[in-house]
Amino acid sequence: MADSQLDATGLKCPIPVLKARKIARGLPGGTTLEVLATDPGSVPDFEAFCKTGGHELLEHSRDGEVFRFLIKLADGA
Repeated sequence: MADSQLDATGLKCPIPVLKARKIARGLPGGTTLEVLATDPGSVPDFEAFCKTGGHELLEHSRDGEVFRFLIKLADGA
């Protein structure tokens, strides 16, 4: 279970990543953030978000139209 959650279903990219970045800034490093999104563009966006931000993408799955990302936030997110 994640420490924090973001439901970004129904939002078009890049809004889910922008909302995740805003939440990440207020959380300590090591926190896990679960993001739910429906835009297929969120897959490469969250991969890039993790790579550029030093975050770890722990899990990525899809259930129907909903993509789920479990991200471990880097220090100084």
